[in-house]
Amino acid sequence: MMGWGEEVVALSLRGYGYGNEEDDRPEKPRRYGVTEMRSPFYSFRPANQALQEILDSLSPFVDGLKFSGGCHSLMGKELVREITDLAHRHDIYVSTGDWAEHLLRQGPSSFKQYVEECKALGFDTIELNAGSLNLPEEALLRLVRLIKSSGLRAKPMFSVKFDSSDIPASGDRAFGAYIAPVKGKTSERVEDVDLLIRRAERCLEAGADMIMIDADDVCQRAESLRTDIIAKIVGRLGLDKTMFEASNSNTSEWFVRRYGPRVNLFVEHSDVMNLERLRGFNMRRSNSASRFASPFFLI
Repeated sequence: MMGWGEEVVALSLRGYGYGNEEDDRPEKPRRYGVTEMRSPFYSFRPANQALQEILDSLSPFVDGLKFSGGCHSLMGKELVREITDLAHRHDIYVSTGDWAEHLLRQGPSSFKQYVEECKALGFDTIELNAGSLNLPEEALLRLVRLIKSSGLRAKPMFSVKFDSSDIPASGDRAFGAYIAPVKGKTSERVEDVDLLIRRAERCLEAGADMIMIDADDVCQRAESLRTDIIAKIVGRLGLDKTMFEASNSNTSEWFVRRYGPRVNLFVEHSDVMNLERLRGFNMRRSNSASRFASPFFLI
């Protein structure tokens, strides 16, 4: 129970837009307001040393660590295990990043072995790049179920552009129905946010924990954000089930301003502190001019 003085402080904060139940960002482990950080393993320093220095100061603000670009495949198993153990000591989950598509070239059995090895090495989440995997929808759903049955989290990643041969005819979309096209693959890429959402919804139904949205053509640059696509994805999938890549501080600022501190974002490790500052000020609820003036608030 709060004392009288604490209640006054809490009420005052609510008056300025802080502490509202619908906007509160919980302590770790969080289901929303998640900050996933790209691994700093391109440093010339030893990987675990570079990460230790970062987590010593940033770990309260970081929920997840992603091994980007399959960098874990170039490391010895002992080093990978050291890194995952280090992250876990700081209450941070560890994701593989989009590397699974390279394993599937060796056949389905190799993917199952990959999942088992990821679990043994301490990974918590396996990311599936749906665009790079280039699999039929049912095959993608089987991979999601396989990951979940192993006790790990599944996070499919979708792009807003698809091979034109994957786009269903308008008559095959009624009431959510989908009839797979029989055309062969082409090199033409077509934007279809409705297909992205439909496939993401099916992955969530199959047990996926979160959907990652590829930054390309959506939120790669702050000056060309596709606000219409972002709004439609959030409206259909929900903030707690969607993660966006914020490639720079201006993009992070726009997301927090528009969707509040509950938005899930994937950022560079150098942007973590700035993102936490933005979340803490709860800028979306402020009607006054931001002390961090930015033209991206006008988007």
